[in-house]
Amino acid sequence: MNLQLEVVSGTDRTFPSGYNASQAARLLDLPVSRIREFVKAEFIHPRRGPRGEYRFSFQDLVLLRTAKELSSELSPRKVKRALKKLQDQLPRGRDLSTVRITAEAETVVVRDERSKWNPESGQTLIDFEVADLAAEVVPLALEAVEAAREGDEELTSDDWYELGCDLETHEPEQARDAYRRALEFAPLHADAHLNLGRILHEAEDVEAAKDHYRLALEGRPRDATAAFNLGVAYQDLNRIPDAIRAYTNAIEWDSRYADAHYNLSQIYEETGRSQMALRHLYRYRRLTGEIE
Repeated sequence: MNLQLEVVSGTDRTFPSGYNASQAARLLDLPVSRIREFVKAEFIHPRRGPRGEYRFSFQDLVLLRTAKELSSELSPRKVKRALKKLQDQLPRGRDLSTVRITAEAETVVVRDERSKWNPESGQTLIDFEVADLAAEVVPLALEAVEAAREGDEELTSDDWYELGCDLETHEPEQARDAYRRALEFAPLHADAHLNLGRILHEAEDVEAAKDHYRLALEGRPRDATAAFNLGVAYQDLNRIPDAIRAYTNAIEWDSRYADAHYNLSQIYEETGRSQMALRHLYRYRRLTGEIE
């Protein structure tokens, strides 16, 4: 019953969150001029800070690292096309740290813990561990947190949320605090509620996690991830009818939500409804490609 991570999509809004070009250059062992060339070539589209400077998210750093690796092997057009597909398919937040990116001949390949896919074709099919880059980012994220606490830089709810995502892998307590600060600014920030709920859930504070999942749904109704995580919480609390309702909502709002089908199959098997269990298990296997 793996919990799911929710992430906020990119925005065109200007805000200070992110890492500047000098920090990115140090992290990636690239000259600043080369980073600017990548931006000019539209390999990535970083946000702008309050003075118009580039601000790179963690996902931007992953894309820059990929561009660095690919540009010595592939044409600029092929690099740009691969990065565009990669940007659309990469997870964000903590889940991004589980990804490994390699190059096989002239094909860009992305692997996570369970699968691999070709970001140019979108099919499940270059070489570095994103987790290594995540570890290098942590000191910069902690510096940003400290600066905000001391009043040197004013952060928004989205800024705190993104810092929470950057810190989760190596500094979970700091991440929890960042999500809570995001919620001080925006009490119904659905993504912060989801990620904070998941952290609490993994710490076995299931009641508190459940409340955050419910608030996530209040902030963003019909969110399948929130419904799924709420189902897991109810299942852990042995509130089986509520769990069934939550998983059913997740499937209604996202018909391809394989894990919701799997968990329902488990519940129905345990409660003696074998026909329903088989139906959802079959659907799970179809969605995950176990059967054609």
